[in-house]
Amino acid sequence: MSNLKINMNNIEEVAESLNSKSLRVCVIGIGRIGLPTALSFAKSGLQTIGVDINENLVEKINSGKFPLKDEPGYDVIFDNVTKNKKFSATTNISDAVPNSNLIVLSLPTTMDENNIPDYSALRNVATKLAELLSTDSLVIVESTVEPGFIEDEMVSIISKSERLEIEKNFFIGVCPENANPGEILHDFTNLPRLVGGINDNITKIITKIYDFVFSVELVEMPNCKTANAVKLTTNVFRDINIAFVSELSLMFEKLGIDTNKVLEAAKKKYNFQVHYPGAGVGGPCLPINSYQLLNSAKRVGIKLSMIESGRKINEKMPDHVVKLTSDAFKESNKSLQNSDILILGVSYKPNVKDIQLSPAEKIIKKLQNLGTNVHVYDPYFPSENVFGIKVEDNLDDILPKMDAAIIVTSHDDFKKIKISSFAKMKNPILIDTRGIIDPSSAKLEKVIFRGLGRGNS
Repeated sequence: MSNLKINMNNIEEVAESLNSKSLRVCVIGIGRIGLPTALSFAKSGLQTIGVDINENLVEKINSGKFPLKDEPGYDVIFDNVTKNKKFSATTNISDAVPNSNLIVLSLPTTMDENNIPDYSALRNVATKLAELLSTDSLVIVESTVEPGFIEDEMVSIISKSERLEIEKNFFIGVCPENANPGEILHDFTNLPRLVGGINDNITKIITKIYDFVFSVELVEMPNCKTANAVKLTTNVFRDINIAFVSELSLMFEKLGIDTNKVLEAAKKKYNFQVHYPGAGVGGPCLPINSYQLLNSAKRVGIKLSMIESGRKINEKMPDHVVKLTSDAFKESNKSLQNSDILILGVSYKPNVKDIQLSPAEKIIKKLQNLGTNVHVYDPYFPSENVFGIKVEDNLDDILPKMDAAIIVTSHDDFKKIKISSFAKMKNPILIDTRGIIDPSSAKLEKVIFRGLGRGNS
């Protein structure tokens, strides 16, 4: 495809290209968030190409197979935009970038074994953009990054090309993604978005583009780093509050207080924002976002003690799950060693197929180190190998062979399991880390029950 020259620093030209649907979009990184983003641009009528290094993913998309079965609504959009040839995918960034006016980056920001944020994917793409970017193009970073990363690193890398000069013939800004896996269509059509540009004009241009595509409230920020700071603040707020209720749940457990009942009553107060304890906090956002802020603080000589403490609490919760399991086995006078334990749910959150930083992995490894035989059931991974274990494909068949079950993820499917099914286990022990089982029902069925933060009911 040939590139229609558009000055992405000129709001009138951008507006005209949107109205005429002549603006060409390239989304780099078409995974969990990037693919719905690309489909949203294509749905608005803009010619969109997705770029990814995953050859299997690209092949799957181009053969008409939608890869995100746990994202309701986007399968229909995918079918429409691929049928209308508004969207396609490629592994060839060298063809896609020069022929696009708008480059959207939806790349993962991970962390290494020392919890240091890893921006290598963004840095590598920025190096490519320095070679490939057409003049007068606009780059929008949706990936969550530390405040200042855009201004200090992305601009510097792209500007290494002598032909590209920021604010003169290439432009950059951010619009951090704001969506929960499994609810992306709802969130993309309802939740406000933050917009920040390298200057005020670019901020307004990005607002114009995203208003055309998403039709949600767009909150203009003074610059890129402020927008990124807001995104991190909202996510880390959640991480800290989960740590707060998780730590409280440990105390309530000792006091014989049901944390669920405390929270249900507390949330009736107008200014209480409820969060729930659990086996730990996983996923591609909250843990990493906390370490991003901690990394930023370290760079400027500030200590963020609360965030640090919150992380330590959340990372210790798998240990507590194993302790609850050990206590239950002691009550049953059965040894943990050589016992068969079923992990119910390996996804880091309910009703999605995603195991990134899932607390289930830590629980499994700790139980295996104690000599247990760990089995896994998760309706989103039937017969697949996850964490070195083949996932069971039939819960009814596997439960009677187990000594214990641990609910790690609160998939809706698990809320439908009758307590009587758990009573059929060889040595019925049930550990509920998500507060979905009624302790009294478990007692009636003579199931040895431990609930995280449930007062040892």
